[in-house]
Amino acid sequence: MTPPGDDTSTATPDRDLAEAAREAKNAAAEAQAAAVESERAADQAEDSADQAKKAAAEDAEDDLAGELLIEDRHPDVGMGLPGPAIRRSNPFVFGFFAALGVLVAWGLWNALGHARSVLILLLVSMFIAVGLNPLVEWFMRRGLKRGLSVGVVFLLMILAVVGVGFAIVPVVSDQINSLIKNAPDWLDLLQKSKSLDDLNNRYHYIQKAQDYIEDPALAQKAFGGILGVGKVVAGALFNTFTILILTLYFLASLPSVKRAAYSLVPRTRRNRVSILGDEVLTRVGGYVSGQFMVALCAGVCMFIFLEIVGLGNYAVALAIVVMFCDFIPMVGGLIGVVVVALIGFTTGLWTGVACLAYGIVYQQIENYIVAPRIMRRAVDIPGAVTVIAALLGGALLGVVGALLAIPSAAAILLIIREVWVRKADDS
Repeated sequence: MTPPGDDTSTATPDRDLAEAAREAKNAAAEAQAAAVESERAADQAEDSADQAKKAAAEDAEDDLAGELLIEDRHPDVGMGLPGPAIRRSNPFVFGFFAALGVLVAWGLWNALGHARSVLILLLVSMFIAVGLNPLVEWFMRRGLKRGLSVGVVFLLMILAVVGVGFAIVPVVSDQINSLIKNAPDWLDLLQKSKSLDDLNNRYHYIQKAQDYIEDPALAQKAFGGILGVGKVVAGALFNTFTILILTLYFLASLPSVKRAAYSLVPRTRRNRVSILGDEVLTRVGGYVSGQFMVALCAGVCMFIFLEIVGLGNYAVALAIVVMFCDFIPMVGGLIGVVVVALIGFTTGLWTGVACLAYGIVYQQIENYIVAPRIMRRAVDIPGAVTVIAALLGGALLGVVGALLAIPSAAAILLIIREVWVRKADDS
């Protein structure tokens, strides 16, 4: 028997029950944790399955890309190793881009050919503007602003053009009227000439002339000729007006155009380029001014000579013609002499001979005395280079090219001396 007051036997079952309850609780907690872990493992397994599916899909896509793109295939596929990437030196790539470049160059060349007349107008206008710029700066040194100076110079140029027109047009109209008035007398002289009568009996040129005049198609031909002449005159007037407007624009905006052009040059070379550019423009302007002085001298001397030999009625017009022809290098003076001599022969044999002799003598004086002294201060260019430049310019652009050739050659020589030769000396 258990002694009274001893409750060990009763306490032990209770303790066992409590421990069992705790163990059961712990076991339940562990089971719950295991369930959570298993749920997480299931989620992870599901995620792994999804990732495996995605990886399998990507592998399938890669396999498809590998089938489509040989470069991405693995060497073990059985199709061999992929070739190297196409380089730019590949003949097909080079040929494609070379052909494309040729087509672009051909298109640009055709575009320049279609715009040739416009480019010539731009060159002439710029050349005149650069030539008139020293006169504008002369007025500016006298206290006028550039805008007002440009206006004064442009007004003087307009007055000069109008004056030339008023001087030449009356002479031309007078010669045409004289030709119409004297035509019957000349026809009578032709008919009374025995030699011409023999030629008419042999070739019947008078009858052929009458048939040609009585031809019904003559009116249409004459109208077409008149229309063609009208187109030429209208084109000349339009080109003259365009040149005047462009010259005014270039003359007014010349400083801003220079600054814009110099700003395109790197800063380290901008100072030297601006100095060379200003010197080129100065030489071009000096050439125009010097050539104007040479032509003015030729015109004044021709006016005095024509007044002496009795051609005072045509003195002003012929002097202006000689002055403008003198701007054309090499052959301009000869053209002026021929024109004056032809007018002289219409008035008398000895007058024409005197005009021809004067023209030849004055050309020698101008070529060896007048022009070298005036142009030496403007441009420093050898005589051989002048001839070659004039020939090349005339072959490329005609009269305009001959006019622009000498100042262009002077500018090129300046650049060669200051850039190429100096680099060669320093090397």
